[in-house]
Amino acid sequence: MPEAANPSLRICRADYGDSAHAHALVSLLDAYAQDTAGGGQPLADEVKAHLAQELAARPQAFSVLAFDGQQAIGLVNCFEGFSTFACRPLVNVHDVVVLASHRGRRVGEQMLALVEQIARERGACKLTLEVLQGNRSAARLYERAGFAAYQLDPAMGSAQFLQKWLMPL
Repeated sequence: MPEAANPSLRICRADYGDSAHAHALVSLLDAYAQDTAGGGQPLADEVKAHLAQELAARPQAFSVLAFDGQQAIGLVNCFEGFSTFACRPLVNVHDVVVLASHRGRRVGEQMLALVEQIARERGACKLTLEVLQGNRSAARLYERAGFAAYQLDPAMGSAQFLQKWLMPL
């Protein structure tokens, strides 16, 4: 059962130029990277040093942060793409992070609601994301937020997310 509404919870669009937001973004993404769902390895020092400025240099990027009082507890990183079938932008939800101490409190749902609002303001036709099969709590969050497997024709099955690294991490 979700906890009662937390009056100290604040969900906001990240300002990459704000040092507190930049620090929150990097520390939350690093916590996610070190989790088994994020690969189990910390971010490289170079990534930590340049992430906020690199995101700020990309107008197609935006992030949402969650704070409990002054503590940063959640992050969603997003990137605008383009749907050729709809001839409109789409928004890919690239990273979703909620600190373990605050999971189960609907923080992720609230951050995704702001992501959806921003995507609609951008004229996006849809939101996309990927989730690991074993990350059942994240999959439940995404289902509650209205996400479903991608299919054009059920006879062709659901889409798969594939990758090909072009450089080592």
